[in-house]
Amino acid sequence: MAMATLTRVPFIYSSSPSTTVGQTHNKYRQVALSTPFLNSLPEFSTHGFHASYSYSSSLSFAGKTSRKSCSRGAVKVLAMADSSRSTVLVTGAGGRTGQIVYKKLKERSEQYVARGLVRSEESKEKIGGADDVFIGDIRTADSLIPAIQGIDALIILTSAVPKMKPDFDPAKGGRPEFYFEDGAYPEQVDWIGQKNQIDAAKAAGVKQIVLVGSMGGTNPNHPLNSLGNGNILVWKRKAEQYLADSGIPYTIIRAGGLQDKEGGVRELLIGKDDELLQTETRTIARADVAEVCTQALQYEEAKFKAFDLASKPEGTGTPTKDFKALFSKITTRF
Repeated sequence: MAMATLTRVPFIYSSSPSTTVGQTHNKYRQVALSTPFLNSLPEFSTHGFHASYSYSSSLSFAGKTSRKSCSRGAVKVLAMADSSRSTVLVTGAGGRTGQIVYKKLKERSEQYVARGLVRSEESKEKIGGADDVFIGDIRTADSLIPAIQGIDALIILTSAVPKMKPDFDPAKGGRPEFYFEDGAYPEQVDWIGQKNQIDAAKAAGVKQIVLVGSMGGTNPNHPLNSLGNGNILVWKRKAEQYLADSGIPYTIIRAGGLQDKEGGVRELLIGKDDELLQTETRTIARADVAEVCTQALQYEEAKFKAFDLASKPEGTGTPTKDFKALFSKITTRF
């Protein structure tokens, strides 16, 4: 497969040689505090210089045994076991949330054959460098075909991420300015890139697509839209609508502010039309988003649904364990 490279737009601070990693990290924490809405983006965090826009994919082929002693019955059992598993591709598998989803699928090998799609060899190595991780450019439809061929479900976790202009000094106050690199604007990544994934999945006969977006899309004046004049939530919403109109069973998850915290210890909250943004519960752990992505593959109640997702603070409420009941609460198709 020809390898195409997608221009990455990580959240990177251009520090001087005398600046320590700790000092740089502190700058990011100050930036995050001054622009908290940035945490709504799938790949942003206060550890911004580690953020990565990535996607990867992998093809798994059952090898034929050459051992004559292997019985036909054993081969038949293996074939039946493999056919009972769903092959799932995670795009954006090198990103902070994508890595968690990919890992969860790999850990549940009795249920899933995991694949990943990333943007570069570096991203592939970061998540283990397995043969089931492909390198491709979501802006180029043809580069997606090897990864998507033969899958049952697709989980989309790709997203454009703004870069901070290097002349920002948090010590002087104010807010930083952001921009997107050429070729990596939200229109190209969140609209064209996601449209390409949806089209390729439809052509391959994929049975379900889980798409992770962000809350805030009902407000055209949301602060995220002003970053780099990218209108990122506008393009995300356009891709979500395209998926909802595609005819493919879908689950659209509009996550709140993402946090790098332990998952499985909070009560999850379902909302619609950004109503959760008007409350104090508008954040969620990446690990919980990843779990909802994988659980959505198991229940019919999750199909043809779109919803906002956040959680109560740890220690309040009852940690969510019954995901069928959670999905059953959702009444919105878009």
